[in-house]
Amino acid sequence: MKTIDYYMTPSSPWTYLGHARFAEIARRHGAGVNVKPVDFGVIFPQSGGLPLPKRAPQRQAYRLVELRRWKEHLGMPLVIQPKHFPVKAGPAAQLVAAAPEGKRMALAGDLLAALWKDDRNLADPELLQELGAKHGVTAGDKAKYEAFTQEALGRNVFGAPSYVYRDEIFWGQDRLDFLDRALQK
Repeated sequence: MKTIDYYMTPSSPWTYLGHARFAEIARRHGAGVNVKPVDFGVIFPQSGGLPLPKRAPQRQAYRLVELRRWKEHLGMPLVIQPKHFPVKAGPAAQLVAAAPEGKRMALAGDLLAALWKDDRNLADPELLQELGAKHGVTAGDKAKYEAFTQEALGRNVFGAPSYVYRDEIFWGQDRLDFLDRALQK
């Protein structure tokens, strides 16, 4: 069976923009998905990345331009500058890590939409309780989240979302066409 490791964070707009399309690609190819939420606050310093507030102003401005472009291109609802962003995504990501594998995609999708579509606060315990209960999860799993982060580092993952198929990294929702082609082989 084809299997894709999906390294993600619920605080990434790029993960949000690609989530449903990725799920459809995996479904079409009969591929399994291992959803692995990771801590990019740990990964960025070790891979040369910078958290958004530390990026140069021109990079921050261009990010907003690209988000608008992708929003229009995909015809997706997207709050480009949510009230609660940047947000500490650890508790939300730990909730995804705690979910049974068969429920992680749906829970991750709901968390992504809560922030990027509905402008809700991913750090709000009530939101996490609400969405966790919807998917049968009552508490996060910090140890699994940390293990996924270490695994991602070991596989040279450096940005979100990253899709790893047959040990090849496809970084970013704008690489989904390449992943789709790889799955056809």
